[in-house]
Amino acid sequence: MRKQIAWLWENMDAPFRRRHVIALCISAFTCLLLLVNPALSQRLIDDVIVAQNPDPLLPILAAMLIVKLGREGLRYLMVIFLESDAQNVVYNLRRKLFSKMQYNDMRFFDGHRTGDLMTRMSADLDWCRHFLAYIDFHILDAVCTFLFATVYLAFVNWKLTLLLIAITPVLLIITKLFSKHVRPRFVFMREKLSEMNTAAQENIAGNRVVKAFAREEYEKERFEKKNHAFMDSHLRINKLWLTFFPMIELLVNAIQLVTVFMGGLFIMNGQLTPGELAIFTSLSWAVSNPMRELGNLINDLQRFSTSAAKVMELHFAKPQIVDAPDAQEHGRMRGQIEFDHVSFKIDSKSILQDVSFSVQPGQTVAVMGPTGSGKTTLIHLLARFYDVTEGQIRVDGCDVKQWKLTQLRGGIGTATQDVFLFSDTVEGNVAFGNQALTLDEVKDFSRRADAAEFIDKLPEGYDTIIGERGVGLSGGQRQRIALARAMAVRPSILIMDDTTSAVDSETEQYIQEQLRSLPFECTKFIIAQRISSMRDADLILILQDGKITEQGTHQELLQKRGYYWQTYCLQYGIPMKEAV
Repeated sequence: MRKQIAWLWENMDAPFRRRHVIALCISAFTCLLLLVNPALSQRLIDDVIVAQNPDPLLPILAAMLIVKLGREGLRYLMVIFLESDAQNVVYNLRRKLFSKMQYNDMRFFDGHRTGDLMTRMSADLDWCRHFLAYIDFHILDAVCTFLFATVYLAFVNWKLTLLLIAITPVLLIITKLFSKHVRPRFVFMREKLSEMNTAAQENIAGNRVVKAFAREEYEKERFEKKNHAFMDSHLRINKLWLTFFPMIELLVNAIQLVTVFMGGLFIMNGQLTPGELAIFTSLSWAVSNPMRELGNLINDLQRFSTSAAKVMELHFAKPQIVDAPDAQEHGRMRGQIEFDHVSFKIDSKSILQDVSFSVQPGQTVAVMGPTGSGKTTLIHLLARFYDVTEGQIRVDGCDVKQWKLTQLRGGIGTATQDVFLFSDTVEGNVAFGNQALTLDEVKDFSRRADAAEFIDKLPEGYDTIIGERGVGLSGGQRQRIALARAMAVRPSILIMDDTTSAVDSETEQYIQEQLRSLPFECTKFIIAQRISSMRDADLILILQDGKITEQGTHQELLQKRGYYWQTYCLQYGIPMKEAV
């Protein structure tokens, strides 16, 4: 708990820290003001009512009103301070967390569900805000109110005060037991919330798939299970609280009964005045209520602790793929690529084994192979989304680990089959990697990707909003915009991962012609299953089970009569015995 609180304090800006301390001092001072009106009530009873003397009545009532209004005004100012301080921390944390996620590597995102990350950025962060804006000053209120009231009552009548506080150790034991049992339940509830959010996020993101397979009812049932599990976790905590709550209430009421009963006896024995009894009846809640509130506060503290731990885990997550201390500065990348006996494993699973090949600047290399053979992993390793397990990848003769990540990835343009378009204009999506592009340049790259014609037909042309919430585009249209986006950065290495899988043969041929006449030189890396996409490549690699089983030009691979030759025959409808 201390670690989480100290972490929040570190993320609060200095001016807000000072103001937060002032707000907590105001909280303590207003707790002290709570003693004034009971003291004035004593004078009202003993000096006015019992003494039958009306002279002090109006001054006492005026003083009570002033104290009440002053205290409420200070409390209002305190709440404003605390809420703004809490918002400052949440703002800083949200900004830092988002920045951290931008630089986390692929392994981080492989190991975290989107719904879980969204829960940490929203619900968990809100509990951090709730602690600073509500929980901390309520804890201070409870402690100060109890201490101030106890000391003041001891001055009035220490014997009766001892009787009142004799019950508090029992209350503390009960709340301690409650705290011990409730924490694991909050951790469990937090996990169920994350699972429910993940289910909702996946359903929304995959709504087209759900509708395509008419799985609405299945998705409803799946979400219902997650929703019900989250509700059950809430109910378990509430049941636990209801188990302890009656015992706390019984002891709190016992304090009030002791006050009335023993106070009456003390008056009859002349050890207490009616006005002093009024002080005890007015402040008995100040002794008992903090104990009653302690259960709720522990409840909230456990939720805060659980949520803050999740946020801290995200905050302190460190990427494994970072710039080497001796990373070198480079000029514009030439595009020479060399895989030197590269192997790659995830955990104990081997993905690539002893892969070696080289490509000269400006050449085109194509990769073909069955699903799961490691084709996409090749480009992930080249862009250093992952680090090789064995061997070395060199770009322009330098190990990719010695490149600065921004320079390495900045020299690579990537267009994938699984296209993601941002909720932005067409122009904004094409110019995503190069914000300096003019509209004419955006149009030129869109033309080269054969996207200009359909873009011009959109409601607002290049200003049309597309993406998840925008105008619906076909798969081929999305791929062409993604290809334009990849070309627009004028990369030294252009990677096309099944980029033309959703376009027709005529469009594919047009795109290939445009790629050959780009206004800049780049090495092209093509991953495809169509022979037509790769037959003109300078080097064709066949990957099977993570190994290169064939490599060469189109004609060389046909002569080898292996996987490439078989694929060629199947795609062109040629009986294998007749194929040349």
